[in-house]
Amino acid sequence: MSMTEPLEYYNLNRKKTNAVKVSWNDKTVIIGGGYPIVIQSMTNTGTTNYIETSLQIKELFLSGAELVRITVNSSEAAKSVINIRNQLDKIGIYVPLVGDFHYNGHKLLSDFPDCAKALSKYRINPGNVGSGHYKDDNFSKIIDIACKYDKPVRIGVNWGSIDKDLLSLNVDENNKLKGNQLDYKLVMLDTLIESALNSAKQAERLGLDSNKIVISCKVSQVRELIYVYNSLSKSCNYPLHLGLTEAGVGDKGIVSSTSALSILLNQGIGDTIRVSITPEGNNPRSREVLIAKEILQSLGIRFYSPSVISCPGCGRTNSNFFQKLASDIDIFLKEHMPIWKDLYPGVERMNVAVMGCIVNGPGESKNADIGISLPGDGELPVAPVFIEGNRVTTLKGDSISSEFKVIVTNYVATRYGRFSP
Repeated sequence: MSMTEPLEYYNLNRKKTNAVKVSWNDKTVIIGGGYPIVIQSMTNTGTTNYIETSLQIKELFLSGAELVRITVNSSEAAKSVINIRNQLDKIGIYVPLVGDFHYNGHKLLSDFPDCAKALSKYRINPGNVGSGHYKDDNFSKIIDIACKYDKPVRIGVNWGSIDKDLLSLNVDENNKLKGNQLDYKLVMLDTLIESALNSAKQAERLGLDSNKIVISCKVSQVRELIYVYNSLSKSCNYPLHLGLTEAGVGDKGIVSSTSALSILLNQGIGDTIRVSITPEGNNPRSREVLIAKEILQSLGIRFYSPSVISCPGCGRTNSNFFQKLASDIDIFLKEHMPIWKDLYPGVERMNVAVMGCIVNGPGESKNADIGISLPGDGELPVAPVFIEGNRVTTLKGDSISSEFKVIVTNYVATRYGRFSP
């Protein structure tokens, strides 16, 4: 199987949706339309603290976030948006910013036009724009402003803040189906979908072009998310924003997000993703961006850095040395990528194998672009190095790590250099 097959397979099966452009300055991100999956994140700093928020946006952008969402929930936050945008522009961080509005978005966007202009996209939740006759009025005001300033909108529905009027109506209708009622959860999931699609159509009737609309319907459980997005994908051509609304803490959050997003992406569903995990310990906010990148790269959809293939270790391996070398090489590759990505186009697709013993070591090393097979317990203290399937040298002694790094560096320059044969 060639290195490009997973990506070709994905593109072949991916549903082509509308293309939504999100821009600031000379930076344009396109969601949908067959363009690469967009990674986004959201700050967890207080928006009124524009210095702290700007620094976190910079961190998220440099780690790979192509859109960053910020909370706009008060007059002070709306005023701070302009300061954040100006601060980022001064340091050349032109990442488009998405304003996250709930309850009072219509008022804030109306009262602070500079905020409305500084944002590149608005996110609104139909369940949180108001109730009764105010709901349609408030929604209309936001859409009118989006049209006025030519801004795209994400209609983001969450099951924790579902449109209560629509849910009540659908529950009542379901109760009339004597003996054929649907499970309550299914009614709720179908209501989420209906709410998002109804709101998108309403936005179009109000004048917002269909290529200005992105949809999300977020839930917290993997199977429910897969159900919702399969239904959405069949029902519309709007680009879809994927993500669990509350994935959880630590390993649970990572596994849940990976499971849900991977299944949908591999089905060709989804145009932009966010991994939403609860911050843990001293882990930076950018961790969720790194996880999103790993998901896309593991599926062969996008590539960001050379992949290190390494075995889990067992009783055969000299575990301390093997684990340290695998970690060292992974860090070495990531540290060099800021330079390599410009000098050596395509290096992000490179596979490097660091294997721990003779069982699978030589075979995996031969199948990688470049690999090393370390001696396991009881084996000769030598480590053969393979390049593109051929054994090129054998390393031994205390300098295996430094010598292998030199070999990797030379291989990168030879294979991916601009003037390479």
